[in-house]
Amino acid sequence: MRGVILIVALSLPLPAFGAGVMNVKASEHSCSELTQIIRQNKKVFVRVGFGGRSFRYPPAQCSMGDKRTTTSLRDGGGKQCILDYACVFDPASPYNFP
Repeated sequence: MRGVILIVALSLPLPAFGAGVMNVKASEHSCSELTQIIRQNKKVFVRVGFGGRSFRYPPAQCSMGDKRTTTSLRDGGGKQCILDYACVFDPASPYNFP
């Protein structure tokens, strides 16, 4: 019986266990909209210029090798947003050594 449950669980698609990452352009939203999008979707990649930043909500759910920090970016209206749940690369993490 355990084997059947395991096979069924492994055959389910990955989105059944967690939501995919949503891509958002910071220039198309206000600070409050960005905050709301991150809280609703849990995993968001916000494009800022040529690069971007990865956000997780709640903040305790950063991936291994990342650390939680505050970050600032400009929204579509040019207003400075400070978000306190960014997951950024942590060079001191043992998961990031080659």
